[in-house]
Amino acid sequence: MKFDMEKATHREIYNLLIGLVAPRPIALITSIDEAGIINAAPFSAYNYLCTDPPIVGIGVTDRPTERFVPKDTARNIRRTGEFVINVVTEDIAQQMNICATDFPAGVSELDMANLETAPSAVVKVPRIAQAHAALECREYTTMEIGRSRIILGRVVSMYIEDQYVDPAGPYIRAEELHAIGRMNGLGNYVRTRDSFMNIPRIPYEQWKKEHS
Repeated sequence: MKFDMEKATHREIYNLLIGLVAPRPIALITSIDEAGIINAAPFSAYNYLCTDPPIVGIGVTDRPTERFVPKDTARNIRRTGEFVINVVTEDIAQQMNICATDFPAGVSELDMANLETAPSAVVKVPRIAQAHAALECREYTTMEIGRSRIILGRVVSMYIEDQYVDPAGPYIRAEELHAIGRMNGLGNYVRTRDSFMNIPRIPYEQWKKEHS
């Protein structure tokens, strides 16, 4: 089947894109408003984009209203310039899902999910204490495209529990961290536990030898 994106509806485009651009890492983002109230929300339109400088990107759609109203996370980042990406692993997956609930104003997602916070090293926004790793970010820029905001954040500090770091690299012991990814449709996720496969890069000289 072929789909003309210029003629497809927003829902059709969404369904197709999230089914093909997968699995996706999940950013459980903590942010604060001007009054110091902490917000926590997960986003799977997320990835790292470059390493020099270290930049991550998050896509945050506006609220589904007639007016262009940003979600709390986008508004907080725009006003304070800081946020923390908490890595979502199997053991906090259910709590991450609770944070996705559209609670009324004044209700803390962290309280509802029984999550605690811990101070960050550089930014004012706290990280989630139960998360085994977190990226502290400062807003690099925000682009408004249609009904979405693409937020680029510069990573200024990382927190990683010692057991998940191989100091030889340093490398992340990803096969032990057990991060989860988002797949197609609401509620569909994928585990990384016992699912790693290694496909070594092929040096050109080796490739020539094998294909001569």
